[in-house]
Amino acid sequence: MLPIACVYSFVAAAHAARLVTATSVTVRALSRLAVIVYLSVVATLLAGCGGDPLEPWHEEYLDEEFRVSDSDAAQSFTEYLELEDRLFRQLDEEVYSQVGTGPRFGLVRYSRGSASDPQARNPNWNRSFELTADNPAGGVLLLHGMSDSPYSLRALGESLKARGYWVIGLRLPGHGTAPSGLLRVRWQDMAGAVQLAARHLAERVGSAPLHIVGYSNGAPLALNYTLDALDSDAERVPASLVLLSPAIGLGTGAGLASWMRALANVPGLGRWVWLDVQPEFDPYKYNSFATNAGAQVFAITQRIAERVAARAATDADTVLPPVLVFKSTVDDTVSTQAVVDNLLGRLRPARHELVLYDINRVAGVGSILVDDPGPLTVRLMDDGALSFGVTLVTNQNPESREVVAQSKPPFSNGLAAIDELGLAWSRDILSLSHIALPIGPDDPLYGRERPPGGSLFLGQQAIQGERGLIRIPASYFLRLRHNPFYEYQSARILAWLTAAGKDHGDRP
Repeated sequence: MLPIACVYSFVAAAHAARLVTATSVTVRALSRLAVIVYLSVVATLLAGCGGDPLEPWHEEYLDEEFRVSDSDAAQSFTEYLELEDRLFRQLDEEVYSQVGTGPRFGLVRYSRGSASDPQARNPNWNRSFELTADNPAGGVLLLHGMSDSPYSLRALGESLKARGYWVIGLRLPGHGTAPSGLLRVRWQDMAGAVQLAARHLAERVGSAPLHIVGYSNGAPLALNYTLDALDSDAERVPASLVLLSPAIGLGTGAGLASWMRALANVPGLGRWVWLDVQPEFDPYKYNSFATNAGAQVFAITQRIAERVAARAATDADTVLPPVLVFKSTVDDTVSTQAVVDNLLGRLRPARHELVLYDINRVAGVGSILVDDPGPLTVRLMDDGALSFGVTLVTNQNPESREVVAQSKPPFSNGLAAIDELGLAWSRDILSLSHIALPIGPDDPLYGRERPPGGSLFLGQQAIQGERGLIRIPASYFLRLRHNPFYEYQSARILAWLTAAGKDHGDRP
């Protein structure tokens, strides 16, 4: 357990976050110096709270990574992939070479040949991938989330490939290698890589429509590219966007990451470059999280909110192309209300839609919920002023685990359709999660059941024993890692792209 001083420090840090992200009136009432001193005291307390030791994958600087500020930065997606090749060779030389092998390292991601070693898997889904098509129906660019990798969207990519789409799953800078990649990366580097991949994809599909799917932090990156394209003739405007668990608005403490990053430069507080240090056993996702990563997500969400609001205030016929959003009503990372207020609610009446996954209403745990999202979903379903459609995936009735999709069109407070999906909650799942949406229940790594012969499985499982025995937080096993309604979601995405492609073809 944490020392009691650390518990008090974390409470103080949360209070500091509220101060930093308070209303402008409150912030003006505080001097900048007072806030810095306050946070410095909190940082000093937290600096002694321990945590896992730093390993080579936390500290090695991989300078073959793409950065838009480099004078010799890649100018095409082909050059980006060549740089990526050099980056992964550098990862092998500077990180893998420092890590032992054998049973003691069996669950260490950077131990050659271990169960967690992504380089022992073929393909290595940490790398950018391109799925080509003859006479493509369109092009789809897949953008993963912060600390994630292209693996999270690879199943969707394969489904799209089977439907005739040319697909690129982009590895964003700082990702797929070592957590140290998140220490220096900027959101502008990620945006630059998105631009290169989108240009390449647009060239490959010719006049066929371009679509972008953005998961978590990939969503604001998709929006950033789209807004750039709308403001300039230099880039192809996407025919549609699909956003999964989009990082449009974060929790109230998110702004604290920027302060923590600055304080990490204070002597003795270097550990504050990390928000969390955990064992690295997941082959396709970092368990450790850098303070800079949080600061970059916060920065791009703020920028996107401002840009969408500014474009909505103009007389532009289109604020954004059609946007389809999928989100769990409970999400520990991003805000549903922000999706409504900062994005969908600002768009011109058009073909936009929000799909919400409700909690399992027959789980019998209402009395122990921290916060029931029901009031928010009821308000959305009853609000006749919304300019976008809303679909709620929820229990068929209070006594049934079967789920239905309740849909209402824009500017309506009444249901237009209730569709039976032939899907149901299992007894042991209470809700979806931020990380569950893009992963199907049959996923061999994060799914519902361990596949036959699988050597590593990080999906749904029950591990019990005494608390304090393992270094992995109990919350890791509590958080759902797959989407039991993925089949419905995948079908909706395919139908959405098809309709958007037809609209694209009908334009003069």
